[in-house]
Amino acid sequence: MKIIEVNDYQQMSQVAAEYIMKKVTNNPAIHLGLATGGTPSEMYKNLIVDHKQNGTSYEHVTTFNLDEYIGLSGENPNSYRYYMDNHLFNHINIDKRKTHIPLGNTTDSQAECNRYEQLINENGIDLQILGIGQNGHIGFNEPGTSFSSKTHVVTLAPSTIQANARFFKTIEEVPTKAITMGISTIMKSKEILLLVSGESKKDAVNKLINGEIDEKFPASVLKNHPYVTIIADKAAVSGMKTTC
Repeated sequence: MKIIEVNDYQQMSQVAAEYIMKKVTNNPAIHLGLATGGTPSEMYKNLIVDHKQNGTSYEHVTTFNLDEYIGLSGENPNSYRYYMDNHLFNHINIDKRKTHIPLGNTTDSQAECNRYEQLINENGIDLQILGIGQNGHIGFNEPGTSFSSKTHVVTLAPSTIQANARFFKTIEEVPTKAITMGISTIMKSKEILLLVSGESKKDAVNKLINGEIDEKFPASVLKNHPYVTIIADKAAVSGMKTTC
C-alpha cells in the first residue's frame, strides 16, 4: 500500500481528481470503478471543472459502480444512478451506455447480480475508487462477508443505515438491502484508489493499516492487493503509524 497524506478533505478531493485525470489522459479507454456517497462528491466536482476548463475527454471511458440500493429506480433521487448522473455523468462527455450500475428496481435481484458480475468479468476494471466505512465495509460488503464473494445481495448493517440516513428525510426511508460488487470482484481490479477523510474514519484507517487481515474487517483484504493507493487527510491518519 502507498499512502498519500494530505491536509484536508478539499486537498484529498483535488489530489484524487488529478490522479484520475492522469489515468484518463494516459488511457482514454480506461475502465473505472466508481463509488458514491459523501467522500467522492468533491472529487467529482473537480473532474467536472477540469473537463470544462481543460477538455479532458471521457468519450471512450467505461465505468462500473460499486453498488445500488434494492427497490430504487434510477429516477429516484436517492438512487446511486441518480447520484452519478447528477454528480458527474450529466456534466462530462461520457457515453451513458458505458456507465454501468446495478439495477435496483429489478424483479430478480439474484439474476441482476449474476448479470453484473459477468459484465465486470468480461470487461475488467483498471482503477477502482473506494471509500471505507467506519466498520470497515467496502462497497456494501459488511463485516463477515467472505473474501471470495462475488456480486451479491446484502442486508445493510444498522451502522451503515445510520450513516446513510443523512441522505434521506427519515431513517425509515433508507433501504435495508442493496446489490454490491463482492470482495473478490473488487480485488480483481488492476489498481485500487482508497479515499479517506475525517476523524470519524481514523479507527477504521488504523485497523486497516496496522491490523490483521480478517473477514470481520472487510477492508483488510486490500493488504492482499498489489496496487493500492490511499489518499487520506490528516484528521484520518494523524498520530498513527502508517508504514505499510
